[in-house]
Amino acid sequence: MSVSQGLTQGIGRELLAAFAEPANNASLRGILRGLEKESLRVTPEGTLAQTDHPQALGSALTHPHITTDYSEALLEFITEPFADVEQLLAQLDDIHRFTYHQLASKRERLWPASMPCILGSDAGIPVARYGSSNSGKMKTVYRVGLGHRYGRSMQTIAGIHYNFSLPDDFWRVLQTQSGNQQSLQDFKTERYFGLIRNFRRNFWLLIYLFGASPAVCSCFVKNRAHKLQPFPAAEQTMYLPYATSLRMGDLGYQSDAQKTLVVNYNNLSDYLKTLCGAITQSHPAYEQIGVKDVDGNYQQLNSSLLQIENEFYSSIRPKRTTERGETALQALRLRGVEYVEVRCVDLNPYEPLGITIEQMQVMDAFLLYCLLSDSPETDEREFYQGQENQKRIVNNGRDPALELLRGDSSVSMKDWANEILQGSIACAELLDQAKGGDAYRHALQLQLAKINDAELTPSARVLRDMTSAKQSFYAHTLALAEQHRAHFAANELDANRYAEFVQMSEQSLQAQHKLETSQQLDFDQYLEKYYSQYRGCSCEN
Repeated sequence: MSVSQGLTQGIGRELLAAFAEPANNASLRGILRGLEKESLRVTPEGTLAQTDHPQALGSALTHPHITTDYSEALLEFITEPFADVEQLLAQLDDIHRFTYHQLASKRERLWPASMPCILGSDAGIPVARYGSSNSGKMKTVYRVGLGHRYGRSMQTIAGIHYNFSLPDDFWRVLQTQSGNQQSLQDFKTERYFGLIRNFRRNFWLLIYLFGASPAVCSCFVKNRAHKLQPFPAAEQTMYLPYATSLRMGDLGYQSDAQKTLVVNYNNLSDYLKTLCGAITQSHPAYEQIGVKDVDGNYQQLNSSLLQIENEFYSSIRPKRTTERGETALQALRLRGVEYVEVRCVDLNPYEPLGITIEQMQVMDAFLLYCLLSDSPETDEREFYQGQENQKRIVNNGRDPALELLRGDSSVSMKDWANEILQGSIACAELLDQAKGGDAYRHALQLQLAKINDAELTPSARVLRDMTSAKQSFYAHTLALAEQHRAHFAANELDANRYAEFVQMSEQSLQAQHKLETSQQLDFDQYLEKYYSQYRGCSCEN
């Protein structure tokens, strides 16, 4: 199919033609993407590791590539942004090899699924710790607060975040084509929000294509309200027959309290005001927890609906690199949107790195489609329609008769999915032209096959493999964890690269020590200064 045949109603013919011009098309080579990949540390028996973050991995507070997320046992690997997806995966591979080498002495390994391993009580899930500096204390108190608000088991769910940005050369071409007279940064910010609105309309498709968490260990839903069914082929497993990603549903990073929070993505100013209000206005249920206990120990950072903006569980976020001590919203207000962070992708449990080049190629084309397509402003009805569509895809995404809400009517999921993919194929052709070859287009064609045959999706594969082997979710995932451990044991880092990682770990520990010995403010004063960034006109654009 040519570019002209791959047109959709969303992308104008002239715009696609403009980016097919060789000089303009070359700007697509400057797309940057980075990964943030979470994985639980577990024992050989598949239980949650109770050990501290290994010192050989450096400081979780200051290491550039290896940190922890919500739980002390939930590792997070962070790559640099790369223009080349192969180089990105190579760096992620190096991080894994170094980490597995350090875990070997404790016989620990990484849990390859998004939904967690065998869990005991909430008290047995360790909260991440970051030392005695003010910034370290704040990160820990935030996580303690999450535990009080939502329970600690939610802090053991893992995923992959995909960071995506386009170069200034691209934005100049798009601005010229649009006849826009704003400053380049203001134009970029405006169009990134257009991307975000379209992403929120369409991201259910990514959940269908890449969701890999249709089942959970029974221990995860113990004493929790749910609508899951016992898995017929094995015990200690709950599932839904047509589920795609339970991580993205009510059992995952969702909040009943946040269901009333309608975040405005129509422009930066309204986005800042919405989230600022949620951070600065007290919430009755969280007032009852109290900010401090009777002994003066912090139980949460504040009693607002959100302690900080990261607590808002969104499938995508506008982002700007922050300075130390700066809030994410302040960075956006002062310097505009720099990139977007996609947060709806499950770990691929069959892949040692949790993601493939093919997935990233699909993400690139999909995000470019969302950016170049018309993106009208959203209202409250569309906001809630998006939430309902997400719920339908999470719980029943592989139901061949599934319909989704779109405007004033319901539409076939398959028809809408094919429309989005055809538009993404047009963008994939532009990306192939820039890079050479047909890898992007081939990756998109594989996704079209998944629409026609749901058995090709990762979620269907997980259930099929569990059924054929008569394995529980736990047993199936533990076997994959051992496969990946063996893979990295047989492919260790070369001596020079290993030495570089050792040096990074040592430097990060020194950086944490410097923070802990040089701070001036006491913790209460530090928080007061931090939260002052949200007050008054701070959140006005």
